[in-house]
Amino acid sequence: MSSRENEALAQAAVSALTRQLELAPKPGLPDPRDLGARTTRQDHCLLRWSAKALTPGLAAMAATARRTGTATPELRTELGAIGRSTEHSVRLAGGGHRGALWVLGLLVAAAALEPRATGPDVAATAKKIAAHTDRRAPRRPSRGSSVSAKYGAAGARGEARAGFPHVRRALTTLATARSAGAAESEARLDALLTVMSTLQDTELLYTAGPHGLRHVQAGARGVLEAGGTATEAGRQALSAFDADLRARGWSPRGSGSLLAGALFVDALPVIVSSPAQVA
Repeated sequence: MSSRENEALAQAAVSALTRQLELAPKPGLPDPRDLGARTTRQDHCLLRWSAKALTPGLAAMAATARRTGTATPELRTELGAIGRSTEHSVRLAGGGHRGALWVLGLLVAAAALEPRATGPDVAATAKKIAAHTDRRAPRRPSRGSSVSAKYGAAGARGEARAGFPHVRRALTTLATARSAGAAESEARLDALLTVMSTLQDTELLYTAGPHGLRHVQAGARGVLEAGGTATEAGRQALSAFDADLRARGWSPRGSGSLLAGALFVDALPVIVSSPAQVA
């Protein structure tokens, strides 16, 4: 795998994050709609702009994985160091994509380790990387890890160590919706709702507690049970769900990050066959 291919993986990951940000309506999550709130529009534009700041770090993760050649403890530690440096760069760019960086970083590294792998095989390789401990990680607990410990939720680390089950579920939903004739935006929204319906989102647990998490999961299931976003009933349910979460100020950001991961993995066959199409 050449440096051009490492760059292609990084750009594909950022493109996946951008496609996730462009979806609308996303319940409780920033999207392009004019909601009549200046700060909401600014936040969305800032997130799109700062997503580009992930590119050098993700390319470095791909290069590091290629050089290491296998999922070793040393690779996990190096990826952690690159991730922390990239987080700093993204903060300077004015945005926050910490959750997406964790998901995409591991998946990019996995794709670099196994250049011909796609779908669940990429997630399985990411699982091998995440199984190791980052020996240079700060000892102070993060908000996510503290919430995970308090409520017994898997959290971002548990999701990765389980082989990204919600990324795999999102991929299944994408394939099913496309086969049923859904538009691409509808398939992606249904994949997002599939993740929301079962994910133990630590950000939601922090802001809304277990009751709020169950409320969001039930709301996402309600849209899917109404037929999904390809149906009129599903779109009405989605609109009501979105209005409810925005009124409550609840944002299921973990689901958005995992959808971005799924969209990246979904695009890998194109990257493998022709990386120049991504660059």
